[in-house]
Amino acid sequence: MTESFQKIQERDAQLICRTYGRYPIAIERGSGSRLYDYDGKEYIDLLTGIAVTSLGHCNEEIAEVISAQARKLIHISNLLYHREQQDLAESLLALAHFNKVFFCNSGAEANEAMIKLARRYMQNIRKNNACEIITLESCFHGRTLGTLAATGRPALSDGFAPMPAGFKSVPWGNLEALENAIGPKTAGVLVEIVQGEGGVRPMNREYAEGIEAICRRNKVLFLVDEVQTGLCRTGKPWAFQHFDLHPDIISSAKALANGLPMGCIMAIDEVAQAFDGGSHGSTFGGGVLVSAAACKVLEIMRRDHLDARAAELGERLMQRLQAIAEKHPDKIREVRGMGLLIGVELSIPGKAVWEELLRRGFILNLSHEVILRLLPALTIDEDDLTAFANALDDILSA
Repeated sequence: MTESFQKIQERDAQLICRTYGRYPIAIERGSGSRLYDYDGKEYIDLLTGIAVTSLGHCNEEIAEVISAQARKLIHISNLLYHREQQDLAESLLALAHFNKVFFCNSGAEANEAMIKLARRYMQNIRKNNACEIITLESCFHGRTLGTLAATGRPALSDGFAPMPAGFKSVPWGNLEALENAIGPKTAGVLVEIVQGEGGVRPMNREYAEGIEAICRRNKVLFLVDEVQTGLCRTGKPWAFQHFDLHPDIISSAKALANGLPMGCIMAIDEVAQAFDGGSHGSTFGGGVLVSAAACKVLEIMRRDHLDARAAELGERLMQRLQAIAEKHPDKIREVRGMGLLIGVELSIPGKAVWEELLRRGFILNLSHEVILRLLPALTIDEDDLTAFANALDDILSA
């Protein structure tokens, strides 16, 4: 530990609420898939702010848009019209079958909006007083009181009781349990196509399409959380597009503005009509500056075909990691994921492996104490992924 880092760490402890398990590094600057600490050490960033800076750090094109917009107009509130928000909405809606967008600031807010819209549609449009949202075990939908209740993990809700009512959890992978859980009070079923915080667990086609079929059969809404998986991360613009799915509402956030705070939901017209004047709102949601930046993000993603690139790079990295798993069957239990959302589940305690990777200059996430979670930039050089795989192989061999 250097003197400069120790001072930063001590200052943080004095000033900041201790809600984060911080990594033992302090970052000064970044470029592309590189981060640099205050002592000048270089790191390969395989976390990207937890799937946020998908176009890399300090992307020049986005920086130019932010700079120009900041000199033109930053904020006017949602009581006034502006083209930047409309341009972004048009670009987003072109990526799927939805008809309307609501903008907010984060993934948790997006999921809150999705839950509110589902309940309001059932109660005000269908007139059936349904309010219950069913989720899957090991899910993660946010840290507001409502999204914590949807997540249903006791460790995360400890000390925040009482949790809001109207949520129910069913086991992952069990279609029968889901169907049995639906009743007259059920408004919708909320799922992640790949559980990220839950340990990088992707659905297969049978399970994903089975969930929607149950929703249609029981006339409840099919809701998909795309906060972590959305915008090319899994090899498609949206993860649900890997299967024959047509959600009623989806949420998105992390990758939308490449580091500026932005979230949204998209809904089909039938459901979106439940949001009318004054029913919901956000002071900063879809503001001029973030909308301009997000428009550029979508333009770059389309222009550079980053969904296809994520699919190709992810497949090659998965093959390399699976070869390492076959070489170390006593140390790697499973490699799984979609596109550039990949989890390596170890059969040994993961902390020492993660710490050694960090010491060697690789920033990634350790989930559930045994899962190495990779969320690299969609623009990352393949040599950086190869370097990570070689380092992991070397560490496990030692």
